[in-house]
Amino acid sequence: MTRTRFNAFCGGLPAAEHVVQWGNADVWKVGGKVFAIGGWNEGQDAFTFKVTPLAYEVLRDQPGIRPAPYLASRGMTWLQVHDDPGLPDAELEAHLRASYDMALKRLTKKARIALGLET
Repeated sequence: MTRTRFNAFCGGLPAAEHVVQWGNADVWKVGGKVFAIGGWNEGQDAFTFKVTPLAYEVLRDQPGIRPAPYLASRGMTWLQVHDDPGLPDAELEAHLRASYDMALKRLTKKARIALGLET
């Protein structure tokens, strides 16, 4: 996946917000909660996202995937696709969507309503 496609996918999710921070990383949030990060790999494209504990156990040692720097070392279940083969684009998009959904669930109902994501 290219960084352009990553940003287009994340930007297409409802109420997704984009900021550039942490050394020129593309950081995607919903309701102020981070769900994806593009960058953070010594100048090369890398894509970081939250996963379930089961997905973390299954994927963390796959070629091209690693526990996300900074986040996983703090006990969080975040992974980073940083090299080939990593994940096929469709599978990466499914994980990005799942990360978005996890962030969305952490918002209050009032916040989801304010974002137009719930009635």
